[in-house]
Amino acid sequence: QVQLVESGGGLVQAGDSLTLSCTASGRTFSNYAMAWFRQAPGKEREFVAAIRRSGTNPYYSDSVKGRFTMSRDNAKNTVTLQMNSLKPEDTAVYYCAADSRIILSSLRDSIHWDYWGQGTQVTVSS
Repeated sequence: QVQLVESGGGLVQAGDSLTLSCTASGRTFSNYAMAWFRQAPGKEREFVAAIRRSGTNPYYSDSVKGRFTMSRDNAKNTVTLQMNSLKPEDTAVYYCAADSRIILSSLRDSIHWDYWGQGTQVTVSS
């Protein structure tokens, strides 16, 4: 089992920045690919970003590419999501996910990720 705890959400204004963190425990963190998803009210859970076990070459959705940066620190069992130039449409609950067997073709689909955090709310006002 892997336990994931997100933090860093809050209420910000459009154009502001916010950094989310996800801390993992329970298993060897470096064995897991990690991802961020988000879910707005009335919408399906949406892929945001994912990162390899090594931390190289993160993947991003088109909607956040160029504004969000995902990174990981395997020594601290932590991934972060630096969010810049936030927009009202970024408002959602943000979830951290982990999986040890995810493949490239599946990483954007939430059903393929095994472990999830409880989520942290991000609200961007206009």
